[in-house]
Amino acid sequence: MPGATAPAPVSGAVRPGAPAGPGLRVARVLTRDFGGRSETSLDPDLRVFVSDLARPYGVPLREDLLAQGVGHSYGEMAEGLLREVLPEDEPVDLLILAFSSPDVRPGRSTALHLSRFCPGSPLAFAVCDQGSAAPFTALRIATDYARTGACRRAVVLVMEAAHLHHEPAGPVALPERHCAVLLVCEADGGEGGGAVVRQSSGPAADPAPDLVRAERAALGPAAAVVLGPGLTVPSGPTAPPGLTALSGVTGCDRTAEARGGQPLTGVWSALAERLPGWRAEGRPVLVADLDRRLGRLSTLTLLPEPAP
Repeated sequence: MPGATAPAPVSGAVRPGAPAGPGLRVARVLTRDFGGRSETSLDPDLRVFVSDLARPYGVPLREDLLAQGVGHSYGEMAEGLLREVLPEDEPVDLLILAFSSPDVRPGRSTALHLSRFCPGSPLAFAVCDQGSAAPFTALRIATDYARTGACRRAVVLVMEAAHLHHEPAGPVALPERHCAVLLVCEADGGEGGGAVVRQSSGPAADPAPDLVRAERAALGPAAAVVLGPGLTVPSGPTAPPGLTALSGVTGCDRTAEARGGQPLTGVWSALAERLPGWRAEGRPVLVADLDRRLGRLSTLTLLPEPAP
């Protein structure tokens, strides 16, 4: 909005009402694509589940996809990734799965299943039905939980699969690839470098670009930015009403846009690619996305790592 003011400095920021202890720093971010399919995509129970899911909305099933067994299981996608990344001597206290489309194996809790592939005995659950805000919500919950002193290490899995076994009820962007992004978060020890999540709701025409500009300005001229697809639409007649281009933020070598064709994981895949280099340069990083359908703006601030 015109005259938007920069938010308060984020160093040591605590969300109102949250515990006041040290939070989390994002230690590692990894992304991986998966080909093929899961054998569970041919399970007859999947058709029963999708039928029950779609019936109240009167949308037809994709009988072709169900017959072909198209789809990948989130559990199978993430099992090997967790084994590969998490050392046995680094126990995990919390695992949160963030997703936006149904799994092809609906008869189990995927988050609980994946907790068995982590060292330690983490508390595990999922966040969904929040569109592109779900991963930010997962990180906000993890940070608040860490401030209680009960969590030294958390894992956030952001996952999407390139299948939808029924026709969508309205226009929606579907992923082009099966993809998983793993964020390993560790207690920041109160020494800086922590993650700060901000989320706000309102109509999609609200001044999201101005708020993102203000947050970037608060981080200083060296800040790097990763923008989600909800904030990188072109200006002009193809742009949603009220959403203007992020002039002054896009178009520089310290700005990355979400990977195309991945409405949920795209911004996190871009972060995984660019974060190591930006960290080596000592830059603060801002990750931002707007879910236009839900009118929810989410940002993640990653402060530079403290000097050794």
